[in-house]
Amino acid sequence: MTIVQEVIHAIKVLILRSVLVLAECGKIKGKISNVGYVNRIRDNLLRIKRRELLPLYENLKSANCVVCGGSGRSLHSLNAAMSQLAVSQIGWRNKVVLTPDDPGFPGKNMYDAATELERRYKKTLLLINSGSGLSDDPLTMVQDLERYIEDKKTSRFSVGLITSSSNSPIAQTVRKHGHVVHLKGRGRLKPSFEYSEIGIMGDMFELGRLLILCMMNEEVFRNLDVNEVFKLCEEELAKLGSIIDSNVESETYTRLVDILERRTNVFLGGKGTANEIVKMTAVRLFHIKGFLGDNVYIARGVNAPHPRAGDLEILVSFSGETKPVIIWRDTFKKLNGIVLTITGTKGSTLTQKSDFQITLEEEAKLGQPRRFYMRAAYVLSPLPVKLTERLSERGLKLPEYMIKWYHSVTQ
Repeated sequence: MTIVQEVIHAIKVLILRSVLVLAECGKIKGKISNVGYVNRIRDNLLRIKRRELLPLYENLKSANCVVCGGSGRSLHSLNAAMSQLAVSQIGWRNKVVLTPDDPGFPGKNMYDAATELERRYKKTLLLINSGSGLSDDPLTMVQDLERYIEDKKTSRFSVGLITSSSNSPIAQTVRKHGHVVHLKGRGRLKPSFEYSEIGIMGDMFELGRLLILCMMNEEVFRNLDVNEVFKLCEEELAKLGSIIDSNVESETYTRLVDILERRTNVFLGGKGTANEIVKMTAVRLFHIKGFLGDNVYIARGVNAPHPRAGDLEILVSFSGETKPVIIWRDTFKKLNGIVLTITGTKGSTLTQKSDFQITLEEEAKLGQPRRFYMRAAYVLSPLPVKLTERLSERGLKLPEYMIKWYHSVTQ
């Protein structure tokens, strides 16, 4: 072999190795969905470093109590994931899940609550979700717990953070007494009108974080190794792609966008975990509907008015048999409202009088974590995206800096 041939061979070997490395990192992957940002979520999840995730996963497994911290949509996604861990019947690994807004939270702030939490539980994990790492509420919680740990010299607390900003103030504080997991969001992608490709604002990060936490819950339930989390993520994302596409490209979804384009208010409702999912959707949908002079409400919220004829109600219930949610549907229908139901069971009572139905069937035994709620969040996520695209077709383009401004003054 000549010197030139050796050089060419060496270059080919390097190229092959680079391709394998990129594939291993999740940078070369086939498309799983026609919604572009879903593919980016998959790639971002598979790039999470195992050495970062392992200590957080071990702390989650060993904790008797998990305190959730975040703000806005980040807090709702965290609550949705952790609520499934709270209802899981897993023997000695049963966990209490709290947020500072819970009536039973034992203090007016994290510092005051820590004394009672230390008395009740051997190990408490403060789990924070913050993409920017700048939000005031979770930063204050972390700082309060840091002060308590240093004052009391206790080892009964740990802190975990999932963020896309590893050098933020929250991340720097968390590292002193816990672990930071970096999950990429949009990264350097610039805002554009291609919302199907990049999502709206924090869509990629927030949905990715919801999925990784749900898969971690299943791993805790089954007492498996952290490496299995990534396998579950990849398997679930492969299913999610077809679930999302079949619904987004359906006549039902087109009709929903038709309704949203009109002058209609939107009401979203659910109980328990479903309530957190609809709040995630409401936050983002309001940013678009607000520009049209319309409002988005949580059903039976303190500021929710009586609906008008033609308003839209979106109800989420796995069983479709939750009585308060059925009553909400009946009341809405009496006032000539339009109802969409998302359930995990075909032929449920909730779907019988609804105008539109989306069914996300899942086999899960009572007391086990469900994927239904996470899947509902993913199916609902493109709704405001498709609305912006429809408005753009009509000549109303909503640049993201306007949506971001609207978010900053309403949240």
